[in-house]
Amino acid sequence: MRVKSVLVIACLAAAAAGCGGSGEKRVQRAPAPVGLTVSAPGDQATVKAETVQVRGTVAPADAAVLVLGQRAAVSGGGTFTATVPLDPGTNVIDVMATASGRAAALTAFRVTREVPVIVPDLGGKSADDARKALGDLGLKATVDESGGLLEPLLPGAPAVCTQDPEAGAQVRRGATVHVVTSKSC
Repeated sequence: MRVKSVLVIACLAAAAAGCGGSGEKRVQRAPAPVGLTVSAPGDQATVKAETVQVRGTVAPADAAVLVLGQRAAVSGGGTFTATVPLDPGTNVIDVMATASGRAAALTAFRVTREVPVIVPDLGGKSADDARKALGDLGLKATVDESGGLLEPLLPGAPAVCTQDPEAGAQVRRGATVHVVTSKSC
């Protein structure tokens, strides 16, 4: 009889632990994650400023928020804000929210800081030098060679006579500058 009691107790302990018996296992559910919403800026936003204001909400309202690893200010209503410095080009910004008894929430989005490019003065440069100068700045060039029928008979090499946009203009990186070259500007 003693062996049966020990066996019954072992089976009851195994069933309570979730093993044996019906083959069902007890699965402990993970805690619900913190509610996290970023309202601004949107993913793939493009800005010209050196910083961007990140805003959003968390639930519960007492959750801690980190934006790029730095603590963000969270108001009593669960809204948060953080000012993030931007490098030129694409920046990935991550936001994490944590709260006691809740799983952490994480999101990330991209913000592109567009830095205007100042068009250089290309006057007098060869077509190749103009293309290189523009390419070094992230600009494209279209070159038209003009001069007419007598152009091949003139001494010297063709050089940039006009450009559009003009020198000093601010354009987006990747913009195209149209140049006209000739031996007789």
